[in-house]
This record gives sequence, structure tokens and C-alpha cells, in this order.
Amino acid sequence: MSILIKNGRIVTAVDDYHADIYTEGEIIKAIGRDMPMQADTVIDAAGKLVIPGGIDPHTHLDMPFGGTTSADDFETGTRAAAHGGTTTLIDFAIQTKGESTLAGLETWHAKADGKTAIDYGFHMIITDMEDDRLWEMKKLAEEGVTSYKLFMAYPGVLYVDDGTLYRAMRKAGEDGTVICMHAENGIVIDEIIKRARAEGKTAPKYHALTRPTRMEAEGVHRAISIAEVARVPVYIVHLSSADALEQVVLARDRGVHAFAETCPQYLFLDHSYYEQEGFEGAKYVMTPALREKWNQDHLWRGLQFGDLQSISTDHCPFCFKEQKELGLNDFSKIPNGAPGVENRMSLVYNGGVVGGRITLNRFVELTSTAAAKMFGMFPRKGTIAVGSDADIVIFDPNRKETISIDNPCTHHMRVDYNTYEGTEVQGFSETVISRGKVIVQDTEYVGRKGDGRFLKRGYYSGIKP
Repeated sequence: MSILIKNGRIVTAVDDYHADIYTEGEIIKAIGRDMPMQADTVIDAAGKLVIPGGIDPHTHLDMPFGGTTSADDFETGTRAAAHGGTTTLIDFAIQTKGESTLAGLETWHAKADGKTAIDYGFHMIITDMEDDRLWEMKKLAEEGVTSYKLFMAYPGVLYVDDGTLYRAMRKAGEDGTVICMHAENGIVIDEIIKRARAEGKTAPKYHALTRPTRMEAEGVHRAISIAEVARVPVYIVHLSSADALEQVVLARDRGVHAFAETCPQYLFLDHSYYEQEGFEGAKYVMTPALREKWNQDHLWRGLQFGDLQSISTDHCPFCFKEQKELGLNDFSKIPNGAPGVENRMSLVYNGGVVGGRITLNRFVELTSTAAAKMFGMFPRKGTIAVGSDADIVIFDPNRKETISIDNPCTHHMRVDYNTYEGTEVQGFSETVISRGKVIVQDTEYVGRKGDGRFLKRGYYSGIKP
């Protein structure tokens, strides 16, 4: 199978030029102007952007949480991601406390194998790690799982103590791998939650009011401090507040390999969404919680100047009916998470490029290239270059759509609401190519279950994305 993309404006994290692209099999074979070769498929991209396929480094598909399981599995979630212009995602395998991380990886391989529309990798969530099992981390890396996530939140479920953090960080640093951190002071937050419930404060808004930004900032500071001593690169996931960002900036200014992502929900939504009547605020119960709107300006500044490296989604959808309603009378029982994997590229383009906050090159960097570099996939993924995987999106910079569960162009996630319902965006992924195969054509899915493959990712390169 060969594809010739003609007349497009090719944009990468560093380039911006007009040329044609020729792909053969799964690889980009040539880039040039007026190339003479024939191809099985010819796509005219005149007036469109031709960009690397998006990379979402933070999703939770088919994930057990709070007595239920996230609504998208690896089939529906990756298909929705493809519709939105994402051609690679990294999900999270989970170690059952007291059991082997390798058994956890095997479980998640079984969940995903043969089901995905796009390529995927795994981070490993470590829930305990004693000295006699540290060897497992090296084995995971040999299996292509070169990043691990640890939690300072959710005591009794995913939380690990500082000793475990240091042990795992030290080993990850020795092996040349990366630590991802959910950084909040979960111990203190649980005490705040306990008091709120005792006072009869059970509405969804109290999910946010019991998780103050200072507890996120404290977690970020502590995670970076331990990582600095352990000599390991640390990547703060879903950073949501100016308080937390300040800690990342201070660390980077003194030369620490500290990195962070944010998510569209923290750039476009705010605490006021919890103030809706009735139980509507439950749709926005996620962790970290939505913050006061003024934080958004600080996050955009972090994205502009490189203190935040990438934009993920933390896609972890739960249906409003049946799942979110598990916490109808107690906010602490509402499953934490929201959908978003499909809408990321359009939201960031609209809010960033159209909004005048970031350049086109930075848009590509934030939605693709930086994650590829951070997590051992570059230059196979994250760029348009000869020899790279033919993961390519034909993106219409002028097309406008209103994100809605009722719009067949914007909602393919298996969940009964959209976090960004009613938001108009300019900029839309129209045709999506994954490893040289068209899987979305003019917004219609033409791929098939099992098109995606597991990615064995490389070690940390030391390149600051």
C-alpha cells in the first residue's frame, strides 16, 4: 500500500513548508515537490495542514475504579482517539498491590491485544515495590515499558509512601527510565474529605473544595525533591494549578530534569462547572479537580514558555447514568474521571493557535513531538520525516464544529455526555493515517479493530522536550 499526499502545508515541531509526502508500507519514504511516483491512494491536501499524528501519553481505558470500570475499552477508546487525530496513546497497566508488576502487564496486554485502532504503549502503575522485587522494573523496561507511575493520592488503593517512592525512583534512574507522578498529598486530602462528610457536605462541588491547590503543590514539590535525590527524570501528570506549576518552574530553573503535562480540562473548564444545579457537577469530578479560572492563564504561560511540556487528556470516562450516580449522595463515591481523548487536538488548536497563545509548531510539539521524545518513541513517532512511521493527520485549520454528543463528527467515545458540550472549535482532523493506512477518511472511520500495535518504547534519552 502506498499513499501520495499532495499540495499540503507540512508542519512539525520545527518545520513549516509546502511539499508532497510519499508513504510506502508503514513508513514515510519521500518528501518533496512535484514528485513523479505513482501511489495506490492520492490525497489532495491543498489548503490543509499535514501534521504528525497526535500522541496522547495519558489515558485510562478499561480501568477498574471506584467499584466500576471506565466506559471506553481499548476498541472504542482508540477508535475515538483516531477520529480526533490521535494515532498513538500510552495507557496505564496496573500492578495489583502485593502481586507482580509483570502479572499486571500481562493483564493489560490481554485487555488491549487485537482490539486497538491505533498504536499504543503502557506505563506501569506501581502500587508497592519492595527490594526483592526491584528487578521487575528492569524486566518491564526490556519489555518496552520504560515509564512507571506512582501515586501520592488515594490512600489504601493506589497510594505509596515516600520510602516506596524513593526505592522505585532510584531504580528507575539507574535503568534510564522515567517516573510519572500523580502528585497530591492524599493523606491530608483524606482528612479534609472526612471532615466535609461529617459536616453533611456531600454535593459534587465538595470534591473540588476538599482538594486545595496547595496540596497539589506540596505533592509536586515533594515528588521533585525525592526524584532529584534519586537522580531520575520525573514527569508530573495532569498538572492543574498555578501553585503546582510554580514548583515545576523552580525545579527546572535549578537544572532538575522535571517535566509536566496539563490537560484540556484545566485549560478550558473551571470550578464554576461544579456549581450547576442538581447532580450535574458530577460530570466534572476528576482528579485533580477543576480549579478557579485564573489558573488557566498561568497554565497557558507555562505551555508558551516550555515549563509545561505536553498536553494529554487523562481520558477516564464514566457514564453519568449508572456510573457517576454511584456517588449521588456522597461526592467521595463519584468515580473520578471524564472523557476527552477525541477532542484534544481541536480544543488545543482552537484555544492555542486560533486564540493566539501558541504557534503552529508549538501546537504540534505539545500534542505529539514532546511526548514522543519524553517516552522513547522519537523519531519513529512524533514527526514527519523520511524513515518515520507514516502517522499523519490531514487537518483543516478553518473547519468549525460544535462539540456535542449529538454531533456525529465530534463524539465517538462510549459515554453518555461530553465534557465540552456546546463548545465551538475551529480546526479539525479530517483524514487520519496510521502506519501508512488510512483509518479515518473525511471524518468517517474506515479502519478496523486490531489495526494498532503495541509499542516497545525506548529508554529516556536525556533530551529535554
